[in-house]
Amino acid sequence: MFERKHQKLVPAPVFIKRLFIFIGMAILLILSALIIGIAGYHWIAGFNWVDALLNASMILGGMGPVNPLINTGAKIFVSGYALFSGLVFIAVMGIVFSPIVHRMLHKFHIDDRDL
Repeated sequence: MFERKHQKLVPAPVFIKRLFIFIGMAILLILSALIIGIAGYHWIAGFNWVDALLNASMILGGMGPVNPLINTGAKIFVSGYALFSGLVFIAVMGIVFSPIVHRMLHKFHIDDRDL
């Protein structure tokens, strides 16, 4: 996917296209995580679809739940979903920043011998 250290730096349009591909992959990951949260809030916690979307979005965004949880199964699901959301955030940042960091390191020709 990326150029090797002995290859030339790709032109800006190729880099921009690569960046949009990685942003698209990050968006797909976020949407997948959001769908998991919406389904869990709807079927496990018993929320309607709009409240499920609101609560899943708030957890995924790092804000916390909006509505109180009634049953134990919902509380267990939400605690797992919150941990999962933290890992999704880390993964999304890695996906989005990897082409940027690679280009920067490639531009400065940093490899193992230079460290």
